[in-house]
Amino acid sequence: IGVAALDLSSGRMVGVLGDQPFPMASTSKIAIVATFLEGVDRGRWRLDQQFPLMVPLPSPKFDGPVAPVRPGASLSAQGLIELAITRSDNQATDALLAVVGGPGAVNDWIRRAGISGMRIDRDIATLVRDDGAIDPATQVDVRDSATPKAMLHLLAGLHRGEWLSPQSRAVLLGAMARCETGKRRIPALMPEGARVAHKTGTLSNTASDVGLIQTPDGRTMAVAIYVTGQGGKPYRDARIANIARTIYDGYLTESASQRRTASR
Repeated sequence: IGVAALDLSSGRMVGVLGDQPFPMASTSKIAIVATFLEGVDRGRWRLDQQFPLMVPLPSPKFDGPVAPVRPGASLSAQGLIELAITRSDNQATDALLAVVGGPGAVNDWIRRAGISGMRIDRDIATLVRDDGAIDPATQVDVRDSATPKAMLHLLAGLHRGEWLSPQSRAVLLGAMARCETGKRRIPALMPEGARVAHKTGTLSNTASDVGLIQTPDGRTMAVAIYVTGQGGKPYRDARIANIARTIYDGYLTESASQRRTASR
C-alpha cells in the first residue's frame, strides 16, 4: 500500500511508501488530460474540436509493443475529457493521447511541470491488453507508474493553478468532481458536506484512487492511495476508503488542536 497526503492549508504531508512506484492504471488519465489542456491553452486545439475514439482491435496478449486500434466515432474534446475522467473511458483517453502525440508527449509535460517519479509508457489499449504480466503485489514494474508523492505533486499543482489556465483547470477539476467510478473508494466514508474530486485506477491485483477532498469549511486535502493485493477488489476498495477517512479525520483533528493552542 502506498499513500501520500497533503493538507494544502497547513502544508503538512504524510506518507507510507511515498517514494515507491505503483501502477498508475487509470489515474494516469489526469496527466493525459492535463497535457491536452495545456495544448488548448497554447492554441493548438479547441474543446469543441472533434476527434475520433480509439477502438481496440482483437489482439493476443503481448503481441507486439502496441495494441492495434481503429478510429471510431468522433466526439468533441470536451466530451472526450468528460468520458475519460468521469467514466474512465479508455477509448476516449486514447483519443486524447493520440492527439497530443502519445506517451512521450505526456512525459514531456510531466518533466516540464517538474514532477519526478511518474512515467507513461503505453497507451491504455496496450496497458489493458497486457495487464497481468506482473503481479504488482510482489514485483515493482516501473512502466506506467507513479510514486504516491509524484501523484500528490500533480494534484497539488493542479489545485494551485500552477500549469493550466483557470478555464482549463476548471475543466479538469470539474470532471474529477463528477467522477462516477470508485464510489466505494475515497468518497465512501466521507462525512456529509465533504466534497471529493478524484480519479480511480484498476488493473489486475491493484486499485487506486487519487484526488482532492474539500472540507465543509473550505480546506482542501490532496490524497493519493495505491493498493496492491489485499485479498481482492472489495478489500482493496475498503482499504482505500478507510485510509482516506483516516487522513481526513487526522488532518481535521490536527487543525482543531492547532487552533486551540493558538487561542491560548
